[in-house]
This record gives sequence, structure tokens and C-alpha cells, in this order.
Amino acid sequence: MESLMIKKATPEDIARIAEFNRRMARESENFILDPDIALSGVKNLFNQPELGFYIVAQKESKIVGSLMITKEWSDWRNGIIWWIQSVYILPDYRRKGLFREMYQYIRKMAVRQNISGLRLYVDKENLTALNTYQALGMTETDYKLFEDLF
Repeated sequence: MESLMIKKATPEDIARIAEFNRRMARESENFILDPDIALSGVKNLFNQPELGFYIVAQKESKIVGSLMITKEWSDWRNGIIWWIQSVYILPDYRRKGLFREMYQYIRKMAVRQNISGLRLYVDKENLTALNTYQALGMTETDYKLFEDLF
């Protein structure tokens, strides 16, 4: 993708990432995410880099996609696993290989930092995403996801 730059997000990107998180919540779950909570959530990750970080994709200096990496300790691997979360790409930039570029960027970063692996979760009905992740070489696990949110 010409003139595309993938990079680790900076504090200047916080408002745009929060906007993307609100759009993603609305599109994926028909959930209206409070703008103040979305903004605080992004800011707090920047203030606690030990928990994770964001990656953004820029085309002609416009941020057109973002994703978040959070960190999980694996005692079985004696290492860190990165979780890919909060993936959002503007509609006009979807299905053009942008996520593939972002994935390759974080995968190379993870290998350089001796990260044990990458994981993500996806809605079982999101066939486009499922096909994309499989095409990247990711494999579906036998695990089911449970939660108890407060």
C-alpha cells in the first residue's frame, strides 16, 4: 500500500484512537461508548506502558487504522504473549491489506523482543476477520472465552 506508514502510536494519536474505539463499539456491538471513558481508557494505557501500547497506520499523514497490544504473562512459556485488540480500520481502507501490514509490523516487533506469541479473539460470526487471520497463518484454538465483567 503506497505511502502507508505503520508506527507505534504517540500521545498525539490519543484522540483519534479513542474515536476509533467508539466507532468500533458502535459497528461491532451496536454499543454507544461514552466519549470520556473512551478517551480516558486510551490515555491510561499510554500512562501505563507496562500494560501495552497502540499501533497506528497512517496514509498521507492521516491515521486510517489502529490496534492495541496488551500483554499476558505465560508461565507455560515463561514469556509474554501479546494480545491484539481494538482493531479498527476506516471503512474506505478495509479489504486493502492494511491489517496484514499492521500484523506483519507487530509480528516482526514481537520476534525482535522475544515475545512468545500473538493472540486475538474474534466474534465467531465475523467471517471476513476469521478468513483474514487464517490467511496470515494464525490458527484457531480449542479454547472458549469466558468472562465476568463488573
